Amino acid sequence: MLRVAVVGSGPSGVYSAQSLVQLDPTVFVDVLDRLPCPYGLVRYGVAPDHEKIKSLQNNLRTVLEHERVRFLGGVQVGAGGVPAARLRELYHAVVYCVGAATDRHLGIPGEDLPGSFSATEFVSWYSAHPDAVEDGFVLGARSAVVIGVGNVAVDVTRILARGAAELSPTDMPQTALTALGASRVTGIHMVGRRGPSQARFTTKELRELGSLPGAEVSVDPEELALDPAYVDPSALPAAQRRNVEVLRGWAAQPARDLPRRIRLRFFLRPVELLAEGGRVGAVRFERTLPDGQGGVTGTGRYEEIEAQLVLRSVGYRGVPLEGLPFDPATGTVPQLAGRVLRGGVVAPGEYVAGWIKRGPTGVIGTNRPCAKETVLSLLEDAPVLVRKEIPEDPLAVLRAEGVEPVEWAGWRAIERAEAELGVSLGRSVVKLPDWESLLTAARRVDS
Repeated sequence: MLRVAVVGSGPSGVYSAQSLVQLDPTVFVDVLDRLPCPYGLVRYGVAPDHEKIKSLQNNLRTVLEHERVRFLGGVQVGAGGVPAARLRELYHAVVYCVGAATDRHLGIPGEDLPGSFSATEFVSWYSAHPDAVEDGFVLGARSAVVIGVGNVAVDVTRILARGAAELSPTDMPQTALTALGASRVTGIHMVGRRGPSQARFTTKELRELGSLPGAEVSVDPEELALDPAYVDPSALPAAQRRNVEVLRGWAAQPARDLPRRIRLRFFLRPVELLAEGGRVGAVRFERTLPDGQGGVTGTGRYEEIEAQLVLRSVGYRGVPLEGLPFDPATGTVPQLAGRVLRGGVVAPGEYVAGWIKRGPTGVIGTNRPCAKETVLSLLEDAPVLVRKEIPEDPLAVLRAEGVEPVEWAGWRAIERAEAELGVSLGRSVVKLPDWESLLTAARRVDS
């Protein structure tokens, strides 16, 4: 019998557990997570108005309810929790699926001004992540600038442009719904330093912006024309070509007088956040042009866009986990086909999958083949790994050492509490937004 710990219950962790139990009928898997709730970014990263994508939780649930899989939430691994070395003693193998937990910075003056946030912080707030900080994001803001042109940038732009009536049916926490419902943000600029043909959003996400009631989307034809591939998109891959077609349509449509305005901007590089009254008041951008090699070059011409709220969405980055090797250049754990490398040598029984393995690239489905590659490596090593003597039940040892995990019954109790909260507010399911309420609900296992 092979016992494996999977650290992280997002898609990469759950897909790792799924491959393990499908490919080896003798393996038992404990899926550990720092949070008391499973599903990772499917719960805390997918926008609340994207119900179809959020329904992926049903597929992940099936794995976590498998008879040879246990969910152990509220278990910190690394600093301040169960040391990685101790986990390695309790299991034949450990698969780390800890994602990319921080965001990239712009590295420009004024980035730390009040009113300037990462998109990750904003997403955590409206997704009820228990670590989120209530910071009044939209309070007092009239104009917002979103820096970045990927799907997360589109998500936060769309949420800023929606009204309370559209967001009320979602599982958004009540505090965020109330704040967004009272928002006075009427102008939203989504800005990229490169051209439309190099934007990283998907066409489906992009089109959604044009279907928001009460919001007008506009683009500047002259800015779009700076991109040679926009002028002649015939050589572009299909996805980018479809993006260009959508942008062409918006550039040609007449202006409408609607309550909120979304403006997509291109070839502008942020160089400074400007203060006004002790907080951000505008963003200074430098006009860029294509350099002919896939990048851009500055022109020395500048423009300022008013903004009392700035959200940067320029990518994620992995962070070191105490007890594991880490490559700061790539923000990943050194690995070979999922096997952790220490000093260039394979570390027996240690594996990685997901963003901490390959970097923050791909969509949710990309994690499935990534996890399978890692699991195949693990099972190839299993005849040697299984020789190691480990406790009969690692959970009993963890409990004896003071660890009190939220098991699957505790998570189901949280789900019931969120359903009850929704009913009391006249909404559907509403997420519990903080550690105290989550853990209190988890203890109501028998209710």
